[in-house]
Amino acid sequence: MCLVSIVTPVYNSEKYLADNIASVQAQTHTHWEHILVDDCSNDGSASLIESYQKKDPRIKYYKLESNSGAGVARNKAIELAQGEYIAFLDSDDQWYPTKLEKQLGFMRKNGYHFTFTDYDMINDAGEKLTRLMKAKPVLTYRKALYKNPIGCLTVMYDVGFFGKQYMPSIRKRQDFALWLSLLKRTNGYGLNECLASYRVGNTSISSNKLSLLKYEWQIYREVEGLPLIQSVFYTTSAIVLKLKSYFC
Repeated sequence: MCLVSIVTPVYNSEKYLADNIASVQAQTHTHWEHILVDDCSNDGSASLIESYQKKDPRIKYYKLESNSGAGVARNKAIELAQGEYIAFLDSDDQWYPTKLEKQLGFMRKNGYHFTFTDYDMINDAGEKLTRLMKAKPVLTYRKALYKNPIGCLTVMYDVGFFGKQYMPSIRKRQDFALWLSLLKRTNGYGLNECLASYRVGNTSISSNKLSLLKYEWQIYREVEGLPLIQSVFYTTSAIVLKLKSYFC
């Protein structure tokens, strides 16, 4: 049974961590390690994680020396990971019990190395909302440039194929930059089954989509090194698509 390393950045997440960790412990695929990297929280996140760690050795806790952002926390977890596959789950999100089992089966059956799934949305109280986010069955690098269509909480990549792949040192939207890097090597494949819940209406770094556009510009221009005209085009496309999502 292959080991899956689960990457979770933590910052003042005490309110959500019990549900988050419980959703990992409930997985039908039981060979995993849950690496939670604390970005210098000042609430009770550390003591809560440590209480779970004492009872379950698959739970790993690491605290950064200074507050550095979710990207640095994720990269530290990737550095510490021992698994054959790496998956991502932010501290306020949750998985359904068969998430790892079904996604691993999907990847191994089809020879896929980078996958993601459908996910639904829950409110701050954990109540399910009506919106379902569908994964694209096949995603290429070119298609992804228009808009990040991947939910971070659903991603899994094959370490044996890629090696350990890290996020760039930008404060936000690092996940999008990593997906683009993976898509240069192979297409991404979506499993069209809802296997995770994304929490909306909180203070997470992705709660205000429009405010993140400057970081997308940084990805296009600096990380990807696209020409000026192409960077303007893709940033404008992202603005249009985000505005459309607000009014539709």
